[in-house]
Amino acid sequence: MIKSSLALKLATLVLGFSTLILGAVLANSYFFSRTVIVEQAEKYSRTRGREVANKLASLLKPVEQAAQNIALAMENPALTSNEIRSLGRRVVEGNGDMFGMAIAFAPYEFNYDKLYFAPYSYRNNDGIKTTHLGSSDYRYFYMSWYQLPKELGRPVWTEPYFDSGGSDALMTTYSVPFYRYEKGEKYFAGVVTADVTLDWLEEMISAIKLYDTGYAVVVSQQGAYIYHPLQRLVANETVFSLAEGLEDQELWDIGRDMIEGYTGFLKRRNVRDGTYSFLLYMPLPVGGWSLAFLFPTEEVLKEANQLTRNTLSIGIVGFFLLMVAVILIANRLTRPVRDLSIAAMEIASGNLSVVLPETRSRDEVGKLSESFRDMQQSLKEFIVNLERTTIHKERIESELRIAREIQMGLLPKLFPAFPNHDEFDIFASLESAKEVGGDLYDFFFIDDHHFCFLIGDVSGKGVPAAFLMAVTKTLIKVVAEQGVEPNVVLEKVNNDLAEDNESCMFVTLFLAVLDIRNGKVTYSSAGHNPPALMAGNKVSFLESLNEPIAGAMPDMTYTTQHMTLSPGDTLFLYTDGITEAMNNDLELYSEERLLRVLQGTDKGKAMDIVVGVNASVSEFAAGAEQSDDITMLALTYVGSK
Repeated sequence: MIKSSLALKLATLVLGFSTLILGAVLANSYFFSRTVIVEQAEKYSRTRGREVANKLASLLKPVEQAAQNIALAMENPALTSNEIRSLGRRVVEGNGDMFGMAIAFAPYEFNYDKLYFAPYSYRNNDGIKTTHLGSSDYRYFYMSWYQLPKELGRPVWTEPYFDSGGSDALMTTYSVPFYRYEKGEKYFAGVVTADVTLDWLEEMISAIKLYDTGYAVVVSQQGAYIYHPLQRLVANETVFSLAEGLEDQELWDIGRDMIEGYTGFLKRRNVRDGTYSFLLYMPLPVGGWSLAFLFPTEEVLKEANQLTRNTLSIGIVGFFLLMVAVILIANRLTRPVRDLSIAAMEIASGNLSVVLPETRSRDEVGKLSESFRDMQQSLKEFIVNLERTTIHKERIESELRIAREIQMGLLPKLFPAFPNHDEFDIFASLESAKEVGGDLYDFFFIDDHHFCFLIGDVSGKGVPAAFLMAVTKTLIKVVAEQGVEPNVVLEKVNNDLAEDNESCMFVTLFLAVLDIRNGKVTYSSAGHNPPALMAGNKVSFLESLNEPIAGAMPDMTYTTQHMTLSPGDTLFLYTDGITEAMNNDLELYSEERLLRVLQGTDKGKAMDIVVGVNASVSEFAAGAEQSDDITMLALTYVGSK
């Protein structure tokens, strides 16, 4: 079973790499041929598009030129009504692609007592006929073909429309404004129009063949369909109304690009049958129209897909032949490993005395057998050493637990601490980052009226810091009970700690003495964080004394400061484990955040303040590993009764 598993793994690796290589070659061949075919399809469709554009230009440019020439002729005010009608008639007769022409003057422009003058010549079954536009039912100067060129001051092609009762066909109109001059001033005088039917456009576009089922679409400058193989869309829908009906944002964006005269090539589903197709759109040189070609991707890539299928079939057959050969070879190569594998399983189950099979080969299998013998002997030695190490580790862990219990036993932790004294309220907490830490706090009465409280932070972590913390706490209490000023206490403690301090460890301290009768406080600091004073509705840090740390160098001097607490005021002492606490984004808790939390904390009880700050730090850290001891002490002065 093991031999077969190893053989299959070897076969899987070989066949896997072979499959990756074959797949890479096949993918490269497919995508390269696909890219070339798509580029050729794009070039082909662009060429057909240019052919359509050129043909449209050859058909409609003469119509535009004729209308522009008549507009220039209308600038002559000497033309009579008969001459004007004759001009329009001759132009229609001479231009077989033009259905009709109107020369529409502005109100009262041609004749001061006539509101309308607009001769219109057009084709019908009997030849060329001329009529006059303009009546109370047809006020032509409000029509779009009249207003657009007038307001824009340039020729325009109108949106295609169905001429019911006239040509009974889809038509479009080319409108050209003309002007006259009076006293050297140019003014608008009317519009010349040329009507063109679009039957020939449908015949020309429908004759375009793109692969097997590809088709073309023509839209107007406003996005209306001029030609589409779905006849229900022509002159009834715009690209945008169709896009809204289909909830197709991509079609909306394409329509916007088309009416703005952009050219694009992309892949999308067509609206006729929902198949994926390549779409090319480009502007036409007439009326802001745009032409689009859609041809199914399956038809474009038919030959590339067939080549890929043939190559894939050959690859699958070759893969299975290669798989059989590799498995047979792998079985033969892995046979010598079988006995060694069985012996290794015995070793893994705990039988370190199993006899390993002998091998005479000097290849990798022989080296593996020698390695197993060495491993067998090393495991025996390792188990013996592990038993010794485990016993030693358990003893150390037990000693650390005892050390923590001893360290925490040195700190006052029974609250309320002095039930018989209601002049003040005090609460403190310490949370070590390691099994034992270097932070400390303490409080005690020096005499009946003077209450000493302090907080400190020893450099470093672990057992050395805990040892220095215990020594510091003991020294402070011994010296402070002599009734000396706080600065003298720190100076004596500093000299004692600095003596024979080869490890260069130090401690920061804040020591204060409260007169419980009147709230007067004397305090000194040895490089410790300045406490926060919560007085009334204001929370602020005490001014930093910037005095040296304790224990680093002997003969340091410290200063005693004075302040008076009013009833309800609170001093909040803390170590830098709070302000330097970090969250998972490596952001610091900061002194500013501490002030905000203290400002919003209920100032009634010292315990509530400590618990509130501790909850804020825990919420900020959000599960991040604690990097330093966190110690707090809050003292609220209630006042003497």
